[in-house]
Amino acid sequence: MKLLYGTGNPAKLESMRRRLADLDLEILGLGDMDRKAPKVPEDGNSPLENARQKALAYYDFFGIPVFSCDSGLYFEGLPQELQPGVHVRTVQGRCLTDQEMLDYYGSLAKKYGNLKARYRNAICLAMDSEHIYESMEESLASEYFLITAVPHSRIRHQGFPLDSLSLDLKTRKYFYDLGEARTDQVAVEDGFPEFFKNYGKWQV
Repeated sequence: MKLLYGTGNPAKLESMRRRLADLDLEILGLGDMDRKAPKVPEDGNSPLENARQKALAYYDFFGIPVFSCDSGLYFEGLPQELQPGVHVRTVQGRCLTDQEMLDYYGSLAKKYGNLKARYRNAICLAMDSEHIYESMEESLASEYFLITAVPHSRIRHQGFPLDSLSLDLKTRKYFYDLGEARTDQVAVEDGFPEFFKNYGKWQV
């Protein structure tokens, strides 16, 4: 079964493909389509609202089953006004470049010490205009990890700039020093494969 993953981020696409490799699914990305995807606003107040906006917009445009995901970043122990939530790239109304993200979150870790963090993830699957399935269950959240002030010496991973500041909570290794399987497990939790294991029920 073919499903369109509503993302133009190659790193996210490959990570999801690896995580769902055991399922009988062919995951396409927006770059695989024969026409350019529309720009979809992501102005929801939660990851689930943003995931729903994208999935419905891409289904309306391409007319094939599509799922979209969205994430919010949350830190333990930081005041509410410093919680990025769904605005990971936006600070004081300005969209940050990759380097500005590293500088900003690195400065927070320098001020407050290593930050215990995790992503709350949401997914929305639109099989057609009437059969829409979504989740923001706890099982979709990433593992906890640490944001540190000192970036890894390796050139940042395009699509995941914060990986160069991210440490595995269990091993204290940078994400860049983990194998792909471990990195995918931290970032794309078991809730995603479990969500898609029900795909047979959705075929209409």
